[in-house]
Amino acid sequence: MRAQNNCKKVLQPLQWMFDMLINFAREEIFLKRRMHHIFKEDGLSFVLAIDHAAMMPSPDLKDIGHIIGEAVQGGVDAFLASYGTVKNFQASFANRGIILRADGGVTPLKKPMGKMECLFTAQDALRVGADAMLAMGYPGSDNNEQSLAYLARLAADCEAWNLPLCAEMLPYGFEKHEGIDTRSVENIAYASRLGVELGADFIKTEFVGGERFREVADNCPAPVLVLGGGKAVSEEEMMNHIYGALQNGAKGIIMGRNICRHRNIRGICRAIAAIIHEGASPSDAMGIFNEQ
Repeated sequence: MRAQNNCKKVLQPLQWMFDMLINFAREEIFLKRRMHHIFKEDGLSFVLAIDHAAMMPSPDLKDIGHIIGEAVQGGVDAFLASYGTVKNFQASFANRGIILRADGGVTPLKKPMGKMECLFTAQDALRVGADAMLAMGYPGSDNNEQSLAYLARLAADCEAWNLPLCAEMLPYGFEKHEGIDTRSVENIAYASRLGVELGADFIKTEFVGGERFREVADNCPAPVLVLGGGKAVSEEEMMNHIYGALQNGAKGIIMGRNICRHRNIRGICRAIAAIIHEGASPSDAMGIFNEQ
């Protein structure tokens, strides 16, 4: 009996260690599987942002079901969407990845706009079937630097539930500061690195500096996706923007309004997907688009 008890005492710590290793491996599998819903085997990603109606009037998103369906057919890898859209259009997303917009709670109806808040938790995201979450980070902002605190808290929450987190890092937010280039390469590089230091698994930020954007990517130990911006541009400008970002270290794009407002959503998505996943040049991509 004494020998059996001694044996149990020896085996109990070993069983505890074994169970812990199994749980750790299971958690790693869940995290990697969710990341693979956003980033393809080549490590690149094409995300369509359809979350802007949660913060501003967005007539381009009037028929959001149609937009999602056309984008899926065009080859997008994932969608960045609001809680309501994720909840109400589950079937439309098919097998594409879903990134849930975590923060907001402000509108342009209030002048000046209020402070952004983190509205949803990792459990909320899992409840509606999201593969990841995204929140803003505005270092240097007069009105919204508190976003860094809720970004860090959300990172810990996501880590506990094996859910990837993207940080949209924009130095000074959208504020103008006299004498400061808010979108300098140095500021974008610092903001992107800060997002990772606070716990993000990948970064969304602005493509700046042309070839110098490599400094941003090299300084950031997580994938960097570049935003498309709200300003309307031609198809050629769009292709050159995406190609230039990829050539200088970006791992893909998160683009919204220039696609959602396009007359041929499926065609423009196919052209963009060719640049990202097939290595097509801007001229090759325009050829693909013109064939649609």
